[in-house]
Amino acid sequence: MRPNHKFIYRDFKASNILLDSEFNAKLSDFGLAKAGPTGDRTHVSTQVMGTQGYAAPEYVATGRLTAKSDVYSFGVVLLELLSGRRAVDKTKVGLEQNLVDWTKPYLGDRRKLFRIMDTKLEGQYPQKAAFTAATLASQCLCTESKLRPTMSVVLATLEQLEAPKTAARNSQSEQQTLSVPHRRSPMRQHHSPLNITPSASPLLSHRQSPRVR
Repeated sequence: MRPNHKFIYRDFKASNILLDSEFNAKLSDFGLAKAGPTGDRTHVSTQVMGTQGYAAPEYVATGRLTAKSDVYSFGVVLLELLSGRRAVDKTKVGLEQNLVDWTKPYLGDRRKLFRIMDTKLEGQYPQKAAFTAATLASQCLCTESKLRPTMSVVLATLEQLEAPKTAARNSQSEQQTLSVPHRRSPMRQHHSPLNITPSASPLLSHRQSPRVR
């Protein structure tokens, strides 16, 4: 594969995302992937394929495929994570059958966002982070593809949401390490004149590096 050669996944959806034992996500089924546009070309014209509810509207209408088509599909998956619902659910009534159509009016309203959040969460979620994720989903789902963010911007936003949790985990791990009791040797009952404490040790106070994904 040539360096910087771009591919468009074309069928990004929840069922194509696999999780390992540590919940690291991996994409599967690249059967519909297409090489992205090269040179001055802005899109690739192809037969419309994919899954209902995930495909970008301009791709469905014209067959023109761009990297922003995948961004739209990612926005749908993000909505599924927030709402706990499927992209298309025929068991629902009216507008609620299509997840994007149902959620869009609430994504930009912090006070109404709770109406589309997964009911299984019972309101127990960080509201600021949920609104940030909802705003990101709304941007990914822009009808005009040019206004959608790039996937690098999407990734940076999600990493900012994860950063406080990672810092908290590292801090908790650090505190557990420092709280482990040390047994004194019966041969050494005297106090050190240097008064060294665990927090003074550069080894014990070193934070773990965030896990690379």
